[in-house]
Amino acid sequence: MSAETDNTSVAPVVPEGHVAIEIDGVATTAPKGSMIIQAADKVGIPIPRFCYHDKLSIAANCRMCLVDVDKMGKPAPACATPVMDGMKVSTRSEKALKSQRNVMEFLLINHPLDCPVCDQGGECELQDLSLGYGRSVSRFVERKRVVADEDIGPLVATEMTRCIHCTRCIRFTAEIAGTYELGGMYRGEDLQIGTYDGKPLTTELSGNVIDVCPVGALTNKPFQFRARAWEMLARESLGYHDALGSNLFLHVRRGEVMRTVPRDNDMVNECWLSDRDRYSHQGLYAADRAQVPMLKDGDDWRDASWEEALAKAAAILRDNAADRLGMLVHPSTSNEEGALLARLADALGTGNLDHRISQSDLSDAAVAEVFQMQVADIERADLVVLVGTNLRHELPLVNARVRKAWQNGAKVHAVNPVDFDQTFDLAGKQIVAPSQLAGALMDAGLREAATAATSAVVIVGALAENGPHASAIRTAAAEFAKATGARLCRIPQGANAVGLADHGVLPTGRDAQAMLAEPRGAYVLYGIEPGLDFADTATALKALGRAQVVAFSHFACESTRAVADVILPIGLLPEIDATLTNLDGREQAAVAGGKLPGQGRPGWRVLRALGGDLAAAGFEFTDLAGLRDSLVKRDVTPVAGKAANPSGDGLEVALGTAIYRSDAVVRRATALQAHPLNVGPRAVLHPADAQAAGLADGATGKFGAAAGTASLPVAVSDAVARGTVWIESGHGATAPLGAGRLQVGRA
Repeated sequence: MSAETDNTSVAPVVPEGHVAIEIDGVATTAPKGSMIIQAADKVGIPIPRFCYHDKLSIAANCRMCLVDVDKMGKPAPACATPVMDGMKVSTRSEKALKSQRNVMEFLLINHPLDCPVCDQGGECELQDLSLGYGRSVSRFVERKRVVADEDIGPLVATEMTRCIHCTRCIRFTAEIAGTYELGGMYRGEDLQIGTYDGKPLTTELSGNVIDVCPVGALTNKPFQFRARAWEMLARESLGYHDALGSNLFLHVRRGEVMRTVPRDNDMVNECWLSDRDRYSHQGLYAADRAQVPMLKDGDDWRDASWEEALAKAAAILRDNAADRLGMLVHPSTSNEEGALLARLADALGTGNLDHRISQSDLSDAAVAEVFQMQVADIERADLVVLVGTNLRHELPLVNARVRKAWQNGAKVHAVNPVDFDQTFDLAGKQIVAPSQLAGALMDAGLREAATAATSAVVIVGALAENGPHASAIRTAAAEFAKATGARLCRIPQGANAVGLADHGVLPTGRDAQAMLAEPRGAYVLYGIEPGLDFADTATALKALGRAQVVAFSHFACESTRAVADVILPIGLLPEIDATLTNLDGREQAAVAGGKLPGQGRPGWRVLRALGGDLAAAGFEFTDLAGLRDSLVKRDVTPVAGKAANPSGDGLEVALGTAIYRSDAVVRRATALQAHPLNVGPRAVLHPADAQAAGLADGATGKFGAAAGTASLPVAVSDAVARGTVWIESGHGATAPLGAGRLQVGRA
């Protein structure tokens, strides 16, 4: 039969558990129980929608997706109508189109005509669909409804008169974030979406309500009125404030990063983005950003040319080679920069190279490791054990995966020094002092539950990894996983800690703590804010203050100026081409988005120039492609560090990292600093410990450690284990206190 006369299509083979359906004449199959809209999306047939979102539950309240189903008298919502074998669906029949246009007319009855001043203009689902389904003239002559706005925090702007009641934002905060902060109030035409109590959103994922909102009711407050969608270019980049490496787009106008939005990757961050990754770009433009090379003359700083600054840096490194030199690297440094730092250390003959700057116990020579269970598979686990982690703050989107596992029936257990607020119910918890975390993993009931599970995972976080008992906890967690069959997932302490370990940024001489405890003659600081990034700030500043310091720095901050002799301005990840390796072992690429500030240069270029001045091997390449061609992973076994000595009197410290004080960029993002989760420096004590010290809630306490003392506001909570004080790092006020024991008294 000729092609001209053969108009029949071959019926598709129907897999088990599927049904055969036809949509607009296209034969296809779909899983039993799935909806028409899902089958249509699979074959690329567009159906208009507002309330439907493939990551949220079905609401079927906008009715925009009405379609014509054969043998059904009335049009059916495609998002809520299950497929049936032999079903024939038309999305473009007269009945379907008339129904969709009628729905659009109702949706536009109260919607204000303010597209020219709406931040969603140009990327608004309602705007797009109204072009195809809206009438040119409205038949509605009554006054439009007006809804008073409420302030829901520094990140999300509201214009609720535009709301079409799709309830996507409600479902997001309830189902994904788990905070249930938004809901519908009143009924009928008086229905309003809000927070009930008028308080700011407190979820660490709040910016995602902007993405799911199909109109301009919820928009990006820091970005408000700054640019239009068509003015900006999208650049692929990565989140660099935790080890997940969320995929994202930077929206850039004339070299300035205007906003950040998620880039879909179901294996990493799905379609979501944490607030920390979404709003941190504000920190790129802080007043103390390093913009020109600087040299210290006596106690004064002056601008210098690149040639002069590099010559000074090379002289310092030549004069302090081998064991006299220590090289300290921020754990978010890219693979390319890390590889060059390792080559530079080889050329200078030093084994004192380390990126594990936040960890105080490296006596087991621990390095960051890839998760034994892929992040995407965590949501299918049936038992999750959280050890020494405030997962919501450490890895917000991994926490969302754990919540999804819990929604699917998984049991979640916590072994922590603090009973943190969770977005899921705990099947069991042991709230114990940090020194008892390792022993708590010996609990027979917990081991029995893990052994009985078919897919168990143990997640070990910063409170365990960075504390003075880290090696014992790591050993206990590994033994627990081996004995029960659970997968061990130790959270890497840094956005690229896995990649830096792969590329040899590890000590064969002294580790980070030993370099500072046994001061060297000179140091290289790479991407570090010395006043806030080290595990033991007091010891670090003392060692650096007595040495010559070459600082490859993003910021010419006060603490960098206090210790450095040379400041070389380098670009941050949104401004450079780079690769990072995430906790799944995925090597992911970012491309330059924002313009480098002033005379700032990509770090790899500065290192290449310095390596050339030093005539070092491995710096012969001329461009980034040449550097990448020369990259090879290095198998470096780091030396074991000295064991921490946390014994003595006083309260144990549970030292976490404040969610919006985790690194120099985040600390300079003004919107995040105004977020209610940024509670400021404080010490949280168990009521019994507070009473013994004579301290009441809201009082100011004096906290003394071997390294220094600090006066901090006191909060009293029975969520903290007895004998423990919970303190968050990243604040200048808490910097003098390490992870040892504290003497507590009245200020």
